[in-house]
Amino acid sequence: MKPAIGITEKHLDKSAKLLSALLGDEMTLYIKTRKFHWNVSGESFMELHKLFQAQYTELEETIDLVAERINKLGSKTIGTMKEFADLARLKESPGKYPSQKDMLKELLGDHESVAVELRKDIETCANKNNDAGTADLLTGFLQQHETAAWVLRRYLN
Repeated sequence: MKPAIGITEKHLDKSAKLLSALLGDEMTLYIKTRKFHWNVSGESFMELHKLFQAQYTELEETIDLVAERINKLGSKTIGTMKEFADLARLKESPGKYPSQKDMLKELLGDHESVAVELRKDIETCANKNNDAGTADLLTGFLQQHETAAWVLRRYLN
């Protein structure tokens, strides 16, 4: 049964689809950050190991909130690696183990890409889907990705 929360069924579905793509991106970024956490080495090993851990821990919470919002809108949440990969706008890089600097650059680019998509998604939810709740949630995620990008960027300056 679809929720009766003042949003049409069509707009509920559009918001849920938008959130599913975000969930694919968040899972891709989570997995990539974990991979880099496990494989970072070199002079700043411990510092970056801890940084990546803090970032993937924050992503875990985001992933759960996105999944729950999809359910709140009356849709089912995807939950397989194939579904995540099919919907994600971010791309994985299997078999590649970059240097510290390249890890930082790749994660920075991904956080910035998610921020760009979130800006579009916030606009869609707020102005087209009449879904202020999702727009508000996404605004918080936008701020998290901007902060993560800022931290990563500081290592590259």
